[in-house]
Amino acid sequence: MTDKQIYQIGLTMINGVGDILARHLLEALGDAEAVFTEKRQSLEKVPGIGPSVIAEIKRADTLLRAEKELAFTQKNGISIYFLNDTDYPERLRECPDAPVLFYFKGNTDLNATHIISVVGTRRASAYGRELTESLLRDLSVDFPDLLIVSGLAYGIDICAHRSALKNQLPTVGVLAHGLDRIYPPMHRSTAVEMLERGGLLTDFPGGTNPDRQNFIRRNRIVAGLADTTIVVESAEKGGSLITADIAFSYSRDVYTFPGRVTDMNSRGCNNLIRQNKGGLITCAGDLIAAMRWSVAQKTTALPVQAQLLFPENTESERILSFLEGRKESHINELSVALNLPVHQLSSILFELELDGKIKAMPGSTYKRTKPL
Repeated sequence: MTDKQIYQIGLTMINGVGDILARHLLEALGDAEAVFTEKRQSLEKVPGIGPSVIAEIKRADTLLRAEKELAFTQKNGISIYFLNDTDYPERLRECPDAPVLFYFKGNTDLNATHIISVVGTRRASAYGRELTESLLRDLSVDFPDLLIVSGLAYGIDICAHRSALKNQLPTVGVLAHGLDRIYPPMHRSTAVEMLERGGLLTDFPGGTNPDRQNFIRRNRIVAGLADTTIVVESAEKGGSLITADIAFSYSRDVYTFPGRVTDMNSRGCNNLIRQNKGGLITCAGDLIAAMRWSVAQKTTALPVQAQLLFPENTESERILSFLEGRKESHINELSVALNLPVHQLSSILFELELDGKIKAMPGSTYKRTKPL
């Protein structure tokens, strides 16, 4: 096992070999060890592998650095996840540029039933912090094992981690550097607390500095680990929008909170909604309905006969009439056209879908089903 992991780590340390090219090598040669032991003639047959890359593969110091990194992980109780391992997170494995290998220290299930990423501006307002806290507090009631993923950065990220811990939800921070340090240093106490219920994850080896380009690279993991990415607050440009774009490219759901058009921290969120890249949510109930997550029904003391009788829902008829003759409509379009708040609209759409009267399509769009 030890020798195997040295080769796996070494594969990620070859200059000029990124995650996609590493996948090609694994598909062509079978495993990481073969990458280092095969002859040049075999390596030359792999698409994208030229003389310069082969020279890097044959460098003697690559495996020595990998051996040193393995010793560091063993000493500090860090787990190694390799792409071909059975316990590698399934959601992340689906992404074309998923890390071939990453390091994790903590205690949680990276294949949890429900996982969301919560991201946003580093200059979070009181409004943004309040939205984050209320979202996670309310979600924890029905989904006590919901895993919260973010980037341990200032602003919305650290608010999401701390709110998760406050509500006994597991939370994972994806880092833009090695596990030999914590950045920013003032978040160390929160990071330590996360190790007991959640953890820290990175695809960078020890000794890697938190350079600017690393934060962009780590965003693919933040997006790839989760069912959906929630953007709480964002200016017109920022790392959280990069994460949202990556999630969108993975065909994952993206949701965001709207804001006033005059608020700098809401411009990015409003743009996501306008471009139909992000669904509009205002509360935890909106997210639960949009994701169609099953919530355990609470029993009531109503007589059986009363439970079986439902008043006629005129709002349902309005929705069905609006969808009639249209190919499909986005939830935001329905909300505006019918003057219904999204949280109310989402629950009605969910009931109509269960009744087989409408069909949910990708991207929070819906269409009328044909009557039998």
